Amino acid sequence: MGKKVKKEVEPPPKDVFDPLLIESKTAATVVLMLNSPEEDVLAKACNALYKFASKGDENKVTLLGLGAVEHLYKLISHEDPIVRRNAIMVVGIMASNHDVKKLLRELDVTNSLISQLVPEEDVVIHEFATLCLAHMAVECTTKVQIFEQGGLEPLIRLLGSPDPDVKKNSVECIYLLVQDFQSRAAVRALNVIPPLLELLKSEYPVIQLLALKTLEVISKDGETRIILGENKGLDCLLKILETNEFSDLHAEALAVLGNCLEDVHTLQLIQQTGGLKKLLSFVGVSTVPDIQKNAAKAITKAAYDSENRKILNEEEVEKCLINLLEIDNDGVKVAASQAISAMCENLASKRVFGLHGIPQLVQLLSSDNEEVKEAAVTALANLTAASPSNASAVAEAEGIEPLVNTLNAQRGGAIANAAAVLTNLSMQEPFRVNIQSCGVMSALVEPLHSTNSQVQSKAAFAVAAFGCDADARAELRNAGGLRPLIELLHSKNEEVRRNVCWAVMVCASDELTAVELCRLGALDILEEINLSTGRKNNFSEAALEKLLNNNLSQKYSRMGYLSSSNIITDGFYDCGQIKPGVKFLSLEELSMQELTDRRAIIFINAKPQEEILIENHYRKFPNRVQMLKYNVKYVFGVFLSLPNCSNLPLSILVIILYIVFCVRKGKGKKEEEKMKEVTEIISKNLEKSHWLPPPDFILLDYLNDASKTILPLTTTREQVVALAQFVADKMGGPIERDKLHDFSWELHISEIEFELKCNVVPIGKVKKGTFYHRALLFKVIADRVGIGCSLVRGEYNRAWNEVKLVDESPQGIAGLLLPPQEYIVDLMFEPGFLMKQGSAEADWYKRI
Repeated sequence: MGKKVKKEVEPPPKDVFDPLLIESKTAATVVLMLNSPEEDVLAKACNALYKFASKGDENKVTLLGLGAVEHLYKLISHEDPIVRRNAIMVVGIMASNHDVKKLLRELDVTNSLISQLVPEEDVVIHEFATLCLAHMAVECTTKVQIFEQGGLEPLIRLLGSPDPDVKKNSVECIYLLVQDFQSRAAVRALNVIPPLLELLKSEYPVIQLLALKTLEVISKDGETRIILGENKGLDCLLKILETNEFSDLHAEALAVLGNCLEDVHTLQLIQQTGGLKKLLSFVGVSTVPDIQKNAAKAITKAAYDSENRKILNEEEVEKCLINLLEIDNDGVKVAASQAISAMCENLASKRVFGLHGIPQLVQLLSSDNEEVKEAAVTALANLTAASPSNASAVAEAEGIEPLVNTLNAQRGGAIANAAAVLTNLSMQEPFRVNIQSCGVMSALVEPLHSTNSQVQSKAAFAVAAFGCDADARAELRNAGGLRPLIELLHSKNEEVRRNVCWAVMVCASDELTAVELCRLGALDILEEINLSTGRKNNFSEAALEKLLNNNLSQKYSRMGYLSSSNIITDGFYDCGQIKPGVKFLSLEELSMQELTDRRAIIFINAKPQEEILIENHYRKFPNRVQMLKYNVKYVFGVFLSLPNCSNLPLSILVIILYIVFCVRKGKGKKEEEKMKEVTEIISKNLEKSHWLPPPDFILLDYLNDASKTILPLTTTREQVVALAQFVADKMGGPIERDKLHDFSWELHISEIEFELKCNVVPIGKVKKGTFYHRALLFKVIADRVGIGCSLVRGEYNRAWNEVKLVDESPQGIAGLLLPPQEYIVDLMFEPGFLMKQGSAEADWYKRI
């Protein structure tokens, strides 16, 4: 055997680079390697970056700062499958970072990722591409991009992938996408229900949970629920609820089932199979708050349909809901209260809740949780609507005070419904009185300031309900509630405006409140509303009429007409026709004006308030009256030395007399000290005194004399004639038509004004009166003695009275009652002459 010869190794070609093994210790170096043309280098670099990014969010931020994302974006479409896979792995893991997602969105990476979801691609690529899409689908703009780029179809297809991670990422992405209604419609068309139901059989709870959440969202659509039923989805849901091993899925399964129960046929089907009874029994046994809450929500959704309510009532769902109110979980209490609200539409259920559920709901009004409070009071509002028995149950459960307190709640819904419950209770007088004693009118002032139209509407409605009581109106007035109420007349909400008009109409039932409403501008706003065909309503017209009827001075000034039902009382004044837009001044304001040459204000005050005050004081101190008389000279010595004493009302004088007496009866004081004390007391009372109109004793005499003369007369016609002659006699007598211009009544009135140093003239002072003086006096006396007549203002100082009289039956026809005829009463030329309305002589009397 010959000797072996060693074979020489041929050296590599000169143009080939020898392999170089590099060990890099910085991410920046590896990022630079992403620019390499070598596929092996790119694959290893991506693999190294994947491991680095997987270690934490800080590393992802580092790679972002090094510009790795831009390089990786290019590599996810690389022709080499390994490079492409590794690059997608890095992008998928990095997409959980917010800043990375933002940059990927700017690079429009979704299109490239969707293109990698084709069946022939590697399962790892599917896993990380869907992971990246799931991270990015949180943003609304990305959802739109995925939808528009056709991403739903491959995602639904991947629900059937053998890899659980692909399934999980795909269903999570779909769940996020179907939050948008366009995607919900699209997935239904792409037949997403069967694969989702298949995922419910998965051995991985997270996949089952995501599938149920997706079903919950898409089953809100009626057509989807039909498909779900056709694919036996209800059986799957009920099976989950019956399986204790799936207890962590029960809440979500109930949520899906709740959507399905909105359909009558679904609820009927479940009832027929015994599933509904099992469902309610399951809820009663469960102690998991989320399950109880979702069960109550399911009942709420089902109860929106009347047929469903009947079915639920047959299964005694009320007991289940009342029990849920006792659960120590706010979310459950809210859901149960909402379900009760929905079930109240069924009268049988309403009766059951009224008997057993109201005390629990009343207790919830004291909850610290505002949402619980709102849900409970909403349920009470529905329970007490058109149900006196339930309203009584609320009162018996001591719910009135907490309801009034709820008017100060933080949530608008709670305030509005509290006002609604109180309004429902006010239909029964004992409860209304009880509620008013709790200060409901003061509590309603703040809701009237609300910007929530529902709160405004319910609060105004409550004011209308309680405003029928004089004390309640006074409380509202004193609490400053009239101003916000009037401001709401400007509301653009029709219901708010209507309820406020109603409230104004009710509050205007007494003169004091009516005058205050007018002072605050209610009259002007209502007139403006009634001029608008779009805003006017029956209540606005009634409110305007009620305001004017309880403020006759302003009514006569604005409209120039008082009907026979408008009875003139003390405090009325005629300041002439007021122009639109001009503020109507009170009698006190008019009396404080400087003397002018304008038309005098004629006012009525036959029984001055001083008399009443004096009587009250005398009744209060009967044994001291005589002793007060002895102090008059003493008082006037002090009284006349004070400034503005001449304007001091007689009532204050009486009070001062009493004070002086009380001071003087003290022994051991020096006269100077007593004088000083009295001076201080009088000064304080002068500051606190309110203006009172001066008495018109002459008018009081007129009324007494007229009563004695007119009341004995047997017929209304005789009374009218006698009264007309009486008025004419007191105001200058008859005047010849041709000499009307010589009747110098203007000078006479001016002399009275000058004498009084005031523009306000008591009607009794007028001895030479023209048409409008005589007509006013006729109306005043007629109202007091019971003669029905109207007062009409004409032009150029004309005014007249209209009376309705029944003519005698024609001869030969006994017992025939003729309709009343309207007459104008002559008070100027032939006092007592009655002119038939519409006749030439009546028209002549009305005009110059």
